[in-house]
Amino acid sequence: MFATSAITALTAQNTLGVTGIMDVTPEFLGEQLDAVFTDTYPDAVKIGMVSSSSLIEMIAKKLKEYKAENIVVDPVMVATSGARLISEDAIETLKKELLPLATLITPNIPEAEVLSEMEITDEASMVEVAKKISENFGRATLVKGGHQINDANDLLYRNNSYAWFKGKRINNSNTHGTGCTLSSAIASNLAKGYDLDTSVKRAKDYISGALGAMLDLGKGSAPMDHSFAIDNEYTTCLLYTSPSPRDS
Repeated sequence: MFATSAITALTAQNTLGVTGIMDVTPEFLGEQLDAVFTDTYPDAVKIGMVSSSSLIEMIAKKLKEYKAENIVVDPVMVATSGARLISEDAIETLKKELLPLATLITPNIPEAEVLSEMEITDEASMVEVAKKISENFGRATLVKGGHQINDANDLLYRNNSYAWFKGKRINNSNTHGTGCTLSSAIASNLAKGYDLDTSVKRAKDYISGALGAMLDLGKGSAPMDHSFAIDNEYTTCLLYTSPSPRDS
């Protein structure tokens, strides 16, 4: 497994929080996507924080141009603190241009509430919200638990049916980037050829392992140990993906 990237924004952040976000230009994002798709064509694509309509439109254009498959869209819109990370017009562009291209949409509970314009208060309302999002965009939807509702359990809805994916509740406050990691892990498993249900299950197991490693860095909410399952003489340093501002 090898990953390439196209950067949508630079962030100034650490375990204590995010102090700055600087978007790249749509033109530069397009050049990055061209560089990826014309050389090491990806077997899956994961999309995270995209804060402006022009960037969303560029991504959608390139995904259609290159006929990308196994697209996982993690609609990063709301920080854990409740702060919006995307403008209202960008949310509408996301709904119109990007979500209909997804293989899987992976909102957390606040984001699912924004997309559905409904409130989640319990398991039953979580099912109704997942159903509405899936039917509105015609795509499989994984509503991620947490936020004091079904803390470690996620709900996958598609084709008028749903399945719960139970997670192991791990007493670890260092959860920076769990949502971003989950969607990336799902995309990675889709790229390996696993079906959607198996990809979600394997990704959930990976999250449990990364949290269970109990990595503790910095003065705030640290990331998980993404390299917990790598064991050889060259892995003495920490390798992890910078989490999304949503998880700050």
